[in-house]
Amino acid sequence: MDNIKFGTDGWRSIIADGFTVGNLARIARASSRWLVNQQKDTPHSVIIGYDTRFGGQMFAETTAKIFVLAGIKVYLSDRFVSTPMVSYGVIHKNASLGVVITASHNPYNYNGFKLKGHYGGPLLDTDIRNIENMVPESNEIHLDSLNLNEYIEKGNIEYINLEEIYLQHVRANFDLDSMAQSGFAFAFDAMYGSGQQVIKKLLPGVHLMHCRHDFTFGGVSPEPTGANLQELSAYIRKNGEISCGLAVDGDADRVALIDENGNYIDSHNVILLLIHYLYKYKGFEGKVVAGFSSTARIEKLCKHYGLEVQRVRVGFKEVCSIMLKEKVLVGGEESGGISVFSHMPDRDGIWMGLLIWQFMVETGKSLRELIGEVHSITGSFAYERLDLPMEKSMKSAVIEKCKKGFFRDFGGRIVERVETLDGFKFFFNEGEWFMIRSSGTEPVLRTYAESGSHESAMEILRVGRDLIQSAKQI
Repeated sequence: MDNIKFGTDGWRSIIADGFTVGNLARIARASSRWLVNQQKDTPHSVIIGYDTRFGGQMFAETTAKIFVLAGIKVYLSDRFVSTPMVSYGVIHKNASLGVVITASHNPYNYNGFKLKGHYGGPLLDTDIRNIENMVPESNEIHLDSLNLNEYIEKGNIEYINLEEIYLQHVRANFDLDSMAQSGFAFAFDAMYGSGQQVIKKLLPGVHLMHCRHDFTFGGVSPEPTGANLQELSAYIRKNGEISCGLAVDGDADRVALIDENGNYIDSHNVILLLIHYLYKYKGFEGKVVAGFSSTARIEKLCKHYGLEVQRVRVGFKEVCSIMLKEKVLVGGEESGGISVFSHMPDRDGIWMGLLIWQFMVETGKSLRELIGEVHSITGSFAYERLDLPMEKSMKSAVIEKCKKGFFRDFGGRIVERVETLDGFKFFFNEGEWFMIRSSGTEPVLRTYAESGSHESAMEILRVGRDLIQSAKQI
């Protein structure tokens, strides 16, 4: 049987290859047993949802039956939902655990399994490793013997409208009437994902793109990168009246923006905008927690405002672990997963996008003007990333070269210092750096660069790529 291992955000595999009903039953069995063992005398409940991917409902129902078999009450989503809907549903129902059948931003032929703790955020690493260790070598359950309808009749499984619960929560926290009457025109791209119903129900006048069910995601991986949002950018340029575009990934927990000129605004700028808005304009305080690969401009902005910054390893569960213990004004990572203190300790692309729209409405300023305010403090910058396909042995060889100080000069850019929290981050000065990080779940070496312009960031990436290729051969 397949060896099931969680990555930075759940377990994922190709449908009908690694992601099968049998393997899903194994991981659901381990998760349910782990939950029962937490407090044996306490009744437990679980929220289970699924996204728009092929077979989502079937996989969710299989998971539900396994949890009922362990004596756990199941609240099963009555439709496809976003990951934030499940996370908030856990808090709303005071449930013990949340399960989302989703592969997030991965291609359409993948599916996956995410776990959420009782606090409405990703299950922490220690708990995940314990569940991994409990996964049986094979599926020992005769799934056909578990009758879904019987469980529903007995009340072991109860259907729940997680989408409406989430919508009510949004309505209670945003002035949607002011947003609708502001004179700003907004656009929303769901990338065919599970957040597609939210904006059309909250703000009917918003321009909508890819807000229908297509489990192939239009042949494009539902990850809100600049390359994948060309259609939204072109639409905004052609329309000429749209003030801001919001895009989220397949399960709507990642965010990206498009400005009024059709330019892509990445997660780094969104994080900076949120810090700027919540501290300067709203007067809120708290520390800022950022993933290791996020922009160094976070430190510059927070120093300007006197805010503490804490860097954590890649993976939002690392941000969540701090949010559970301390007041975190903004927590975010390079992939577009961001949270704020006033919501929940989990990523929510739509919530973050609405905060930016609210920022624009309250100030009457365009997105470009607000970014200009931030850049007047941090300086303008560009951030680029390049993934290099590489087998495990070669990745290990490159990482060993990093440990031994092989990388000291990047095309004339001398390394002033190196940070090694999660990978190797080579700083040339306070505004330029290059990072190498080995993926734990894919045959890929990830490289990142930040500089004052797109051209110089890309130059750093190219030099880094060439140095890595030479390091492999030494």
